[in-house]
Amino acid sequence: MAEALLRTMTESDLDLVWQWRNHPDVRRFMFTSHEIQWEEHLSWFQRVQSNNDVRLLIYEINNAPVGFASLTKNRHETVADWGFYLAPETPRGSGRKLGESVIRYGFRALCLHKLCGQALAFNERSIAFHRALGFKEEGRLRDQHFDGRRYHDVLCFGLLETDPSFQKMDERL
Repeated sequence: MAEALLRTMTESDLDLVWQWRNHPDVRRFMFTSHEIQWEEHLSWFQRVQSNNDVRLLIYEINNAPVGFASLTKNRHETVADWGFYLAPETPRGSGRKLGESVIRYGFRALCLHKLCGQALAFNERSIAFHRALGFKEEGRLRDQHFDGRRYHDVLCFGLLETDPSFQKMDERL
């Protein structure tokens, strides 16, 4: 059985995360879809690393990094937004395991009450992923995101620590 681990991102992960983030299969679904320059990536890391309301996480399988996630408290200390992506060649099924690990970390280690996510309306995989993890669609922000060519709707999702879907997930993990 594969051993999975969620750990804090360190400076030694910067290059790998930068490569993943700039991969076309990842970048096309991001709110910031331009190719990130190294200086911009480094500046982002330095800025958020000192912010106690942000957690940058690396997901590993058998000691190999395969995914990135972030949790950002910005409404209240018990409510956070999440973001995530996998290395482009990660085996199928890894995303769900990453998602469950990050959700459990948020609710158990950070004592969150609610986890929020957003997906561009054309990102059907992210929308299905959120729903499969038990998130509820809480709204649609019409023409919320402009990608430089056109506007896109943004779907908003929420998962409560008290939701039955998390309770079942927590029992399995």
